This record gives sequence, structure tokens and C-alpha cells, in this order.
Amino acid sequence: MLNAYLDAFVPAFGLLLLGAWLRRSLLREDAVWAGIERLIFWVLLPCLLVVAIGAVELGRLPIFGIMTAIWGSLAIGTVLSVLLARAFRQPHMAMTSVLMGGIRFNNLIGFAITGAIFGGPGLALGGVATGMIVPFVQAVTTTAFAMGRPGRLRPWLVLRQVVLNPLIIGCALGFCVALLGGLPHGLAPLARSLGQASVALGLLAVGAALSIGALRDRFALQMATALLKLGVMPALTWAGAHLLGLDALSTAVAVLFMALPTAATSYVMARAMGGDAPLMAAITSTEHALAVVTLPLWLALVM
Repeated sequence: MLNAYLDAFVPAFGLLLLGAWLRRSLLREDAVWAGIERLIFWVLLPCLLVVAIGAVELGRLPIFGIMTAIWGSLAIGTVLSVLLARAFRQPHMAMTSVLMGGIRFNNLIGFAITGAIFGGPGLALGGVATGMIVPFVQAVTTTAFAMGRPGRLRPWLVLRQVVLNPLIIGCALGFCVALLGGLPHGLAPLARSLGQASVALGLLAVGAALSIGALRDRFALQMATALLKLGVMPALTWAGAHLLGLDALSTAVAVLFMALPTAATSYVMARAMGGDAPLMAAITSTEHALAVVTLPLWLALVM
């Protein structure tokens, strides 16, 4: 068991550290990492989702149970995130950072760990979990940013941003591929190669985006948000999975994906949409640092 843990966590967090080192020594140009992030977001990660979800036999999985456990936890987490920001008397745009820190997730770490621990079945369930989390999270966070802008909320613009998100497109294509029986010969290995590249490159990019200096910004709020994301959210998912009678593997993967730190792209999203980017950078760095301890603990509890 110890060897399995080492094989899962050392590569994942080792790539984060390597990314941080590369950003500060060999590849210092912002344009390099911006290009890598766009490649991952628009091409590589959607391919990973198509391959992972497309390999699932949907009729044999408790799709409704997984969806209920995950969406129920995300709904509660959304409310708790807003209440947490209000308790700390934060303005609306700072609230969006707390919200993203509370419900968004770094699925690249999730795929790296579930693939190492659970193999193909774990990757497939990770794809299903991602397919449940991404639409909910994107809809909530996009709406939250829109509500902070002057003028009337335009639901169709929010819906357009959600529908055109490449991760949601990748999830939708993955479910379609699964219903059709998988990708055809030739296309399947191509998509698989692109998807596999997303994990290593993605973890390097996440590490490059982390900042030790950001940890000083509103430290108490950072820790409270990290407690919500890394402790409360997986606990809610675990409780929901047990109440719904999910099998051990589905429960383990659902809990693990909900225990992941927030996505590094949360900082990019905050900066692009007028949010509190410094707070988002701080929350992202704190959660990734603490996840080195919390993720192995959650995995030990659910296995």
C-alpha cells in the first residue's frame, strides 16, 4: 500500500514542484506558460475527458447516485462559500474568489492520482465525476461574476459562456462517445495520447502558477476557505455517497475529486473577469500546499 501511495502522490506533487522551479529558473517568460495553459484548456484536457468518459459503460455505473452526491455537496458548498465571504465582510469580487476556492477543483491532480491508484476504472469514474462537477461549477461561478457587473443580469450570455466552455464540450462529447460504444480505431489512440499529455503539462503549469508570497494575503480567510474545500466538501460527498448506497470505488473517486484543491486556472479566471486575483492566488497556493497532507488522508479513509 505504501508503494501505491508513493507512486500516486510523488509524481503528482513532484510535477507541481518542478513547474514552480521551471517558472523561476528555466522558463521565466509569462508568454510560455500562457501558451501552455491555453493548449491544455482548449485541446489536451478536453481530449482527456472524451477518452475517460467515452470508455465508460454508462449502464453499469450508478450515474444518478454519483450526480446526486456531487451536486448536493456542491450546492451546500456554494451556500457556505457565500456565507463565509460575508462573515469576513468581503466585497462581491472577493466573494467570487472564496466561491471558486470552495467549489472549483484541480482535476489534473485527480486524474493523476486515481489513474495511479485505481487504474482504468478509476480514470473512467474520474471522467464521470468531472462531467458532473464542471457544468455545475462553471454555471455557478460564471453567474457569480455576472452578478457583480453593473447593469442587468443577462441569462443568455451566462448560458453561452457555460455551454462554450471547452471542458463542458469535452464532457458532452465523452458521454456521446460512451453511448456510441467508444472512439473509432485510429482516433482513439490519438485522443488518448493528447489526453495523457494534459496531466504532466497541466501539473507543471499549476506549479508554475503557485506563489509563496501570496500566502500572506488575508491568511485567516485563506485557511477557512481551505477547510471548506479540503475538509467539508469531501465529508459531505462521503456522507451523501453512503446514504445513497454507492459502491466502494464510486465513493472513493467521488470523495477524492471533491477533496482536490481549487483549479490553478481560478486565478486566470479571476484576473480575466475582474475578480479579486490576489486573494485567488493566495487561496490557490494555500490549498495546494495543504492538499499534500489532506489528499492522502482522504484516500486512506475511503479505501
